[in-house]
Amino acid sequence: MRQIILDTETTGLEPAEGHRVIEIGCYELVQRRPSGRSFHEYLNPGRPVDPEAVEVHGLSDAFLADKPRFADVARAFVEFVAGAELIIHNAPFDVGFLDHELARLGEAWGRLEDHCEVTDSLMLARRRHPGQRNSLDALCRRYGVDNSGRTLHGALLDAEILAEVYLALTGGQVGLGLGVDDGAGESRAAETIRAVATDRPRLPVIEPDADERAAHEAWLERLDEAAGGACIWRTLPAGGAA
Repeated sequence: MRQIILDTETTGLEPAEGHRVIEIGCYELVQRRPSGRSFHEYLNPGRPVDPEAVEVHGLSDAFLADKPRFADVARAFVEFVAGAELIIHNAPFDVGFLDHELARLGEAWGRLEDHCEVTDSLMLARRRHPGQRNSLDALCRRYGVDNSGRTLHGALLDAEILAEVYLALTGGQVGLGLGVDDGAGESRAAETIRAVATDRPRLPVIEPDADERAAHEAWLERLDEAAGGACIWRTLPAGGAA
């Protein structure tokens, strides 16, 4: 099972208005464990970055001026994500931008979902936590994921943080440990497992009186008639234990 946690940063909010992708970050999990592989590129969008966007991610026109264009990295990006399940928080936003970038290269490039499967972790979070805040920051607080180094949005950093959140959200491994087992997981699991006590006091047994025994016997007679022979209760040993 190969999953890629993906995030992008952009020049603005609407690809239909000419806004472009300026950073792609991909973090790979294999069998829900980090593989050590990632894909990360800053991109020259060929247009100014909106000031409001710079306040979010800190990527200025000057910083991006000498970076490659999307066309320069498109082949490597598509090959990296091909056949994987992409995990994206608020997937329609990122997929919309990446589809726009692929469309600029020509029809032969298709759409992102022609190359891989897409899962929206925001929708997963909303189903699990209806009526609550489910932003990445809110989920980090809920699941105890450390995002203290996230003063600005960054595609690769956000992808790494989302990987931890996704694993917690889907009920599996939480820490990313880079595939190293320090033995702590087993001891933590043991702390949550307790043997059922065998020295509990026995429950009191209240024996039926004569009237109750007679009523029970009459009921068994009716069962015998309905079954055309002795019912199963007649075959039990004395005391009613099977």
